[in-house]
Amino acid sequence: MLEVRNLDVGYYKDLNILSGLNLDVKPGQIATILGANGVGKSTSLKAIYGFLRPNGGTIRLDGQDLMDVPTHKRILKGLAYIPQHPGIFRDMSVEDNLLLGAWTFRRDTARIRERLEANYARFPILRDKRRQNTGELSGGQQRMVEIGRTLMGDPKVLLVDEPTAGLSKILAEEVYQMLRDLRDRDNLGILLVDQEIRHALRIADYVYVLELGRNKFEGPPSEFGDLQKAFWVA
Repeated sequence: MLEVRNLDVGYYKDLNILSGLNLDVKPGQIATILGANGVGKSTSLKAIYGFLRPNGGTIRLDGQDLMDVPTHKRILKGLAYIPQHPGIFRDMSVEDNLLLGAWTFRRDTARIRERLEANYARFPILRDKRRQNTGELSGGQQRMVEIGRTLMGDPKVLLVDEPTAGLSKILAEEVYQMLRDLRDRDNLGILLVDQEIRHALRIADYVYVLELGRNKFEGPPSEFGDLQKAFWVA
């Protein structure tokens, strides 16, 4: 389980974007962070992953304190991050992109082959296109490559920042289905930040709503309907 308690985070000293953030992500669960622009949704993912140094609070994964653990070692402990803007290498093949996700254990050829085959079993179309340049794929397939590369490290918790930004409705639905499959088949814990509120609620198991960098509301999606009447979601 990922546990975040009383997290204070800011880009400048004594000016916090997040103030006392609390959240949990369990195995086999999609937890979604919602809120208006500027409330700290993406900032929370960056702080959990180690891109930002919190001013206070705790971050634990399976009971291990991550506050003083650098980002590259958080990866080894089972934390992974998929940013909003795709980070694929367009002029490299699909398989070479995937292999970059195995850099931390690049000398363990047996493990690399095992993780690569797991990805091809998960995303069969990537096997068919493994020699093709990634830039030639559709937007949804490129997201698939990026997710597959991240999964090469066999993470426990996946931090995902607006995964369907810039995609058509059809391709966006493919990405949401990928996230469902990772939850249901791989038992991954997923912390999702999304502006597509209705889609996010449809796949979420638990919802956190932020306001001014604090927990405004939390609960299962079934409780969110009443909140829409009184909050900022139409």
